[in-house]
Amino acid sequence: MSQLPSCPKCNCEYTYEDGEMLICPECAYEWSQNAVSNEESSNVIQDAHGAILQDGDTVVVIKDLKLKGSSTVIKGGTKVKNIRLNFESDHNIDCKIDGIGAMGLKSEFVKKA
Repeated sequence: MSQLPSCPKCNCEYTYEDGEMLICPECAYEWSQNAVSNEESSNVIQDAHGAILQDGDTVVVIKDLKLKGSSTVIKGGTKVKNIRLNFESDHNIDCKIDGIGAMGLKSEFVKKA
């Protein structure tokens, strides 16, 4: 028998199956088994080459990026240290770049250093 995942809402370990749904007996939360695997895969951010990024990583910008509303350009090859991942935005990397300040970058324009 395979191990069922804990409830994502209350972390109860006594979940059970009812057809294709998983049910928590403590909080009555119901979810699909497919939803669990999709949530786990959505919590991964990859760089332009497919490497998995984590908080605190150092990345390198792979092409020149123009800043909207400014004449400033982030040159390709700029090293960005100590990144923070942001799963709620399409600019999924929060960082601070020397000479420019705090900003958000898209992971498709960086590679892991």
